[in-house]
Amino acid sequence: MALDPLVSTAWLAEHLEAPDVRIIDASWFLPGESRDPRAEFAVAHIPGAVFFDIDDIVDDSTDLPHMLPSPVKFASRVRKIGLGDGVRLVIYDSQGLFSAARVWWTFRAMGHEDVAVLDGGLPKWIAEGRPIEDGVPPPRERHFTTRYNNDLVRDLAQVRRALASGREQLVDARPAARFTGEAPEPRPGVRGGHMPGARNVPSSSVLAPDGTMKSAEQLRAVFEAAGVSLDRPIVTTCGSGITAGILALALARLGRDRTAVYDGSWAEWGGRDDTEVVTGPAQ
Repeated sequence: MALDPLVSTAWLAEHLEAPDVRIIDASWFLPGESRDPRAEFAVAHIPGAVFFDIDDIVDDSTDLPHMLPSPVKFASRVRKIGLGDGVRLVIYDSQGLFSAARVWWTFRAMGHEDVAVLDGGLPKWIAEGRPIEDGVPPPRERHFTTRYNNDLVRDLAQVRRALASGREQLVDARPAARFTGEAPEPRPGVRGGHMPGARNVPSSSVLAPDGTMKSAEQLRAVFEAAGVSLDRPIVTTCGSGITAGILALALARLGRDRTAVYDGSWAEWGGRDDTEVVTGPAQ
């Protein structure tokens, strides 16, 4: 049986001092927001948390944003920030439920399955009057073992084959106007529109107004309304692989815990001149 991919603020408060629980702040902001997540972490974070830099623990050999690093590099970096084997990881971000899902998927892709996302994130934690701390304590290096899970990751060639064969459904987490091509892409040189045959489930549609994730019953209705079959394999995609993680997390809540993410996402697909792009609603 799959582990629950979400934990409540009440659960984390009860386990804050548990020796087998480690907390990760995975906050990340869009480039245009002019916010520094590392600096904000130093000012206020959940006690005991370490900061995971999505734009630092990456594959440096590509120009695509925050692509998965090699398992060797990943293990080296997370050891240095004090994360190791044999613990339950709880990941949060400062927007409620946004970039934490990407890091949840990243750890699972690297073989660490005992990982969950804090439902509602830092905003809910602070709103409830729970403790925060400042400063950046020096980490104690630990041993971390990677076991790369190919089944959770898709690359360009695999997505092309999936679209050609129809074996896997592509579900795009971008806002509807970007999916249809009515709104421009935020990255220069990236075309608007979507992959032929893709379905659109904007990441915001799986979240409640308070920033927590919707119930399983509500999530099922959201995916079914978008024409997504929960009985067939699914690959999630988005602008650059961040919000695709939110859909993967939502699907895990529905028991679909082996959903793959297209790591390059639209930054790769829409930025090439040899990929097919269509506009308008999903067909």
